[in-house]
Amino acid sequence: MGKTGYDVAVLGLGAMGSAAAYHLAQRGQRVLALDRFHPPHEHGSSHGHTRAIRKAYFEDPAYVPLLHRAYESWRRLEKDSGRELLRQTGTLMLGSPESSVVAGSLQSAQEHGLAHQLLDGPELVRRFPQLLPGKDTVGLLEEIGGILAAEPCIEAHLELARRHGADLHFDEFVDSWRELPTRDGVEIVTGRGSYRADRLVLAAGAWNPEMLRVPETALTVSRQVLFWMKPSQNEERFRHPSFPVWVWAPEVGDIFYGFPMADGKGAGIKMGIHTPGELVSPESVDRTVGTADLRRLRCCYEGRLQWLEPEPLDACVCLYTNSPDGHFVVGTHPFLPSVTIASGFSGHGFKFSALMGEIIADLVTDGTSQHPIEIFAPARLGFSREEGAW
Repeated sequence: MGKTGYDVAVLGLGAMGSAAAYHLAQRGQRVLALDRFHPPHEHGSSHGHTRAIRKAYFEDPAYVPLLHRAYESWRRLEKDSGRELLRQTGTLMLGSPESSVVAGSLQSAQEHGLAHQLLDGPELVRRFPQLLPGKDTVGLLEEIGGILAAEPCIEAHLELARRHGADLHFDEFVDSWRELPTRDGVEIVTGRGSYRADRLVLAAGAWNPEMLRVPETALTVSRQVLFWMKPSQNEERFRHPSFPVWVWAPEVGDIFYGFPMADGKGAGIKMGIHTPGELVSPESVDRTVGTADLRRLRCCYEGRLQWLEPEPLDACVCLYTNSPDGHFVVGTHPFLPSVTIASGFSGHGFKFSALMGEIIADLVTDGTSQHPIEIFAPARLGFSREEGAW
């Protein structure tokens, strides 16, 4: 234990915070972990039953070395927790050859020697008749891609964090935090009292922009709607192994995605729009899903997928915390050395969370990480010395 009550406090216990709490506790740190709700919950960015994982990364080839390690981290977490968390289904990236999704995925695959298949329109129809690709649509199929079980991943990290001695506080609202004047750590004030820790990890998802007090445009929160659709026929065509996870970039309109048919909890074909939606705050976001939300999704899939019932089985609202360049924001605060930031995951971060817990633990305990995270440097957000305590 350090000079204060805890070695490190973690604010937020979604995908990143739960992983950080585990890896810090595993390294012998005295961890205080706080969440205003009881995770896993449906108020932030880590719910919805499933998340995709893939290596042919259209966002940037720089992520691929991290993805190699992320796969290893997930398999290690499965072993340590005794849970099945990652199911390999393949991922299919769709669009024109010049689209960001296809061209970017192909670039990553070629630069890093990743196994993949490039399918033209007729081959797409032959293998996936539920798709209606246009004459210029191609698909990049990566068999190693798959699905992560979102809530069980968080539960596994929290269980292991507790097993290694982390002090988990759920349903505890954080009123404020500040670096102590003597730079001997931080103070966190909640509705139940105040705590001190040598270091602080801010992993509060959509609440991070407020907690960090960064410029208004540095981190934005968008409202994203998830739907679960039912096949009207040929249901087996929508199940794995007949259907993979897909991401589709139309020539005009939003990028959208979907998952194979599931049963039980999260039943149906999960679909959503990846393009950021309406800018909101986590406190005031409208969590009611309406006809306009469904209309926006239909504009994406009508004429591109067939055999779907018009009305969804279920729907919910999720939040993206977006950085201006779409890259993560992970590193030590530029002016507060006791604060580590994990934010701005821009709708594509969950798949990295098992590894990100290790990276955050590196930053807290060593001040650096051996993993290539230079593109995530928080300084690019434009912090000033006056911004900090919340």
